[in-house]
Amino acid sequence: MTSTHDQAMNYVYQQMLQRLLGFFSRAERTALQLLIQRLVMSAGGLERIGEYKVLSIQSGSRDSCYTLALLRAAQLSIAGRAPATFQLRVATLRLNGTASAALENIHRSCCALFLYDDPRVEVLMVDNREVLPFNHLAPISEAGRESNRLNLLMVGHRRAWDGPLDLWDDGYLATGEFYGQIARWNQGVDALISSDTPRRQKQFLEGLNRAAAKAGLKAPDRHETGYECLFTRLDELGCDCYREFYPEFAQAAWRPAEHFEACRRTTFIDIHDMLVRNLEERWPLLTDFLGFQPDELSAQLSDNDYVSLSISAHLRGLQACFVQGRRYEEGIDEYLQRALVMMRRKHVPERFCEQAVETFANPMTKTDQRALAAAEAQKSLGLSEAQLVCLLFAPFVDNGAVLEHFLRQCHPGMLVALPDLHRAMQGGPAPEQVLQWMVDVSGLPVSLIGTLYRMGPVVRNEVGALGMGSAEEDGQAEFVEPGSETTVAGEWSTCR
Repeated sequence: MTSTHDQAMNYVYQQMLQRLLGFFSRAERTALQLLIQRLVMSAGGLERIGEYKVLSIQSGSRDSCYTLALLRAAQLSIAGRAPATFQLRVATLRLNGTASAALENIHRSCCALFLYDDPRVEVLMVDNREVLPFNHLAPISEAGRESNRLNLLMVGHRRAWDGPLDLWDDGYLATGEFYGQIARWNQGVDALISSDTPRRQKQFLEGLNRAAAKAGLKAPDRHETGYECLFTRLDELGCDCYREFYPEFAQAAWRPAEHFEACRRTTFIDIHDMLVRNLEERWPLLTDFLGFQPDELSAQLSDNDYVSLSISAHLRGLQACFVQGRRYEEGIDEYLQRALVMMRRKHVPERFCEQAVETFANPMTKTDQRALAAAEAQKSLGLSEAQLVCLLFAPFVDNGAVLEHFLRQCHPGMLVALPDLHRAMQGGPAPEQVLQWMVDVSGLPVSLIGTLYRMGPVVRNEVGALGMGSAEEDGQAEFVEPGSETTVAGEWSTCR
């Protein structure tokens, strides 16, 4: 670019910065100055800030978009008073459960902050371990969709069937792997910036360690609750967190391979203490400037980023009718009551409690919601009702210890084939119809079912119990769909 073009663009960036600062309260302006000081100090002084690169993970959530605006304000404020400013890497992980609304929020924020054409900023996404320019319109690749689906099932099946519904732990493992690799890409980054609260950091690390245990990886060498130890833990886990599940080279490698640094230099900078605590003060900046469109009920009800509220509630209903022998509606009602207790404990405005009641307690819409949740799980996760119910029981691990119970509850017509099922999971021959049933009811190839068969379940107390931030209480549950009671070679027991 010519110097004239650079000058023109710098003028545009500074004009945008002045408009952005117009949305900042006095407290936010103070927070911005503190952030600038922290970044300059971490870089080793203002004279070295131009060589400094920071990483911001973007999920499209309210807090991640707000943090991005604060970082951009810091970047451009330094540029206005110094010869150079820090480099910014904005990265997003594409998972099957990522909502299009979240991608739209990321895109609108990037547009409002003029990130796309600024050479000091990288806006990236990772799909199936490939680093790509961010594109909110691009669907997840078919290979990425299938890899995510299999990983979710393999991690999810390694639980005790009567234990907590930690069925989406794969999200923690995938995200941790993503953090570790995107920090090494293209000459790496110097710091990861995060505004996650200490509670959120603790929850993520516990989820990561729980998922790592399910993936057959080593336990952490120490007990840490903050991101200061995150990269050390990721180094312990390695660059392929799913290696114990699959044959060598079965999964895609991180690529472009030549762009990844062998060593990582990344540290962590915590800025949660700088954010304005009054959420109402943030909304003008979020909605009027960034164009953020919130799903406020989801933001209030759950800290879980890996599955929607409708699927979480639906799975509670399925657990009630298939696992516990009660009515589907009882599971939904219990989900609602637990959510209301949590919301009121957090002093959430009453209008959100009323919205939750309207969403989940209206008997006129429960049937429709169940069908919609089932369709959503099929579309976003690639999992049918039968496969989700199978996941609830986790019948294959520990040499199929729960398999007979699962068949009696859900597929009594397959009890006659129980010896064939065990033989197939042990790698022996079995009738084609039995093999096809295994694939249809689980969503997994027979070879991977055999891998689970040789693994034991990982129960919660092996990796530490969680408090209010647990997967169970944050809504990490699952679901079943009406109208698909017939499977390939057995009976589908309908819930009452």
